[in-house]
Amino acid sequence: MDDLADFLRTRRARVSPESAGIRPDSRRRVSGLRREEVAHLSGVSVDYYVRLEQGRARQPSVQVLDALARVLGLDDVEREHLHRLARRVVGEPRRATSARPRPELLRVLELITDAPAFLIDHRLTVLAANRLGDMIYSRPAEGLNIARHLFLTEEGRKLFADWENCTLDVVGHLRLAAGRCPGDRELAALIGELAMHSERFRQLWARADVRTRTHGRKAYHHPAVGYLELHQENFGLPDVTGAELIIQSAAPGTAAHDNLRLLASLGASGQGAQGAPVTGLPEQAADGA
Repeated sequence: MDDLADFLRTRRARVSPESAGIRPDSRRRVSGLRREEVAHLSGVSVDYYVRLEQGRARQPSVQVLDALARVLGLDDVEREHLHRLARRVVGEPRRATSARPRPELLRVLELITDAPAFLIDHRLTVLAANRLGDMIYSRPAEGLNIARHLFLTEEGRKLFADWENCTLDVVGHLRLAAGRCPGDRELAALIGELAMHSERFRQLWARADVRTRTHGRKAYHHPAVGYLELHQENFGLPDVTGAELIIQSAAPGTAAHDNLRLLASLGASGQGAQGAPVTGLPEQAADGA
């Protein structure tokens, strides 16, 4: 599959003719815009745009890409993704590895005592977590792949209170990661595994949506303390490709804050989900392979 061609086709299908200033036509058989309409509105020839969608035209100019982004109504994340896909150099794929977190970063995690905190890589594998981060998953979180946990385990389905929106975020993140690191074999293997075993993942992946998240709500149904509605902040790490520090907090005086303190007390006493000791091993092939 040509990622640029696939991305253009799916973006074109979601643009209504009316929003592009085209009169409705009862004889129209395609959803969204026709290829010739995109070409006309973008100022390129129909033949050239068709070759773009068929993966036969390489290295389009910045001006053409910006015009396509305007016509297709792309947001900033999608625009950047379009440029990245179009400017790939054939035969020189970018590869990414998950470096071991620096000791200084691990020390920062341990300093965060009243909020769950994680270091994750671009494949959504947990590189390290503080004690409350482990308590969220009722197990040592290091080595756990969040995408695999979300899509392929019953525990993940039960844990994430807003499971459907979480799946949108995760697939959008992995789409961006695949665009940034097309030569990452471990990421490709993870995506293949998810597509093989999850119908929900296959459906969302086919949409070719991309997403990035810097902050927002994160809700859990925790087996030990019940409903936890937290606020999540994502901090990109400049020295590690695609890695992030994630901190989840609760506002003082809220039920979530009380439940988080209860979870921390359970962790301090060595108790995890449903009063059981916090034990467990990282998932098999947790590095995303």
